Amino acid sequence: MKKVLWVYSGLLLLIISCSSKGGNPPPTPPETYKPPVVSAAFAKGADISWVTQMESTGVKFYDKSGNQQDLFGLMKSLGFNSIRLRAWVNPANGWCNTADLVAKALRAKAAGMKIMIDFHYSDSWADPGKQPKPAAWAALDFANLTTTLHDYTVSVMNTLKTNGITPDWVQVGNETNDGMLWEDGRASKSMANFAVLIKAGYSAVKSVSSTTKVIVHISNGYDNSLFRWMFDGLKTNGAQWDIIGMSLYPSVDNWADYDSKCLANINDMVSRYSTPCMVVEVGMPASSPDASRNFLTDIITKVNSVSGSNGLGVFYWEPEAYNWQGYGLGAFDNSGKPTIALDAFGD
Repeated sequence: MKKVLWVYSGLLLLIISCSSKGGNPPPTPPETYKPPVVSAAFAKGADISWVTQMESTGVKFYDKSGNQQDLFGLMKSLGFNSIRLRAWVNPANGWCNTADLVAKALRAKAAGMKIMIDFHYSDSWADPGKQPKPAAWAALDFANLTTTLHDYTVSVMNTLKTNGITPDWVQVGNETNDGMLWEDGRASKSMANFAVLIKAGYSAVKSVSSTTKVIVHISNGYDNSLFRWMFDGLKTNGAQWDIIGMSLYPSVDNWADYDSKCLANINDMVSRYSTPCMVVEVGMPASSPDASRNFLTDIITKVNSVSGSNGLGVFYWEPEAYNWQGYGLGAFDNSGKPTIALDAFGD
C-alpha cells in the first residue's frame, strides 16, 4: 500500500509540476486585423509609376511569404483595385513619357485594375513648390500654350484608346495648389488663366472619352481654406471638373487630426460644389507600419463614410518604393515585401 501511495503521490507531483511549467493555457492568439469594409465601387488605389524604372535596375518585388511576384499582380492580391500613373511630356530619361505610360497601363488593365492618369504637364515633377513648363512649351504665348495642352492631352488619350485603354479618371494637373505651367497659369497671379488651362484639359479628355472623370488635384487635404480659395476661384472663372482630388501626408503623431480635418473638408467640398472627392495620394514612413496601418484604416473608413457615396477612394503614393531614391514613405520593407500597412487595403 505504501508503494502504491508513493507512486500515486509521485504522479500527482509530476502532474502539478507539468502544469506549472509546460502545461500553461495556450497563449491568447494575436488580434486578427480586419480591414475596413467599403463599398464595391470604392477605389483602393496605388500610384506605382516608378515600377518600370525600378525593374530596369533589377529591383524585384515579393509577397509576404517571400515569393517573387509581378508588382501589378501583387497589388491586386493585396486588395488594390486601381492604379494611378503619372504622365510627363518629354522627360530626359524617358520614364513616364507616353510610351512608358502605355506600357504600364496595359499591365494594369491585364491585372484587372481601374486606371487613373495623372498629367503633370511638365517634363518632370510638378507639385505645390514648382510647376515648370515642358521645355518645348516654354516660349509659347498663352493662347498657343492652351492649345498645346489641349492637343497633347488628346494625343495621349488617343494613344491609350488605340491600345484598348479607357482611363476611369484623369487628373488635369498634379498638386496644383497655385495653378500650373508657371508663370502663365499661376493661380495667385491669374486665376482666370489657370481656369482656362483646366477647361482646355477637361474638354480634351471628354473629346476622347465622355465617361472618364476629370480630377482637379491639390495637396494638403486638411486645409479647407486652401480648397475654398482654389475651387471658388475656378468656379467663378467657369472651369469644369468632375472630382476634387486631395493629397494627405500626415506624420505618425498627427494623423488622427489630419484625418478628421480631411473628412470635414471633403464634406464641405461635396456640399459647396456638389462634387465628389477622392484622396489621390497618401503616405507615411515605411519604418512605422503599425501607425501607417492605423492611419490608412481610419482615412479609408472616413472617406467611404461620406454621405451619398461622394467619397470615392484612397490611393497610396508609390508604396512599392524600397531602398529607392531615398524615398521613405513607401510601404514595402527593405527586403521588397509589403508591410502590414497595406493590410488596410485588403478585402
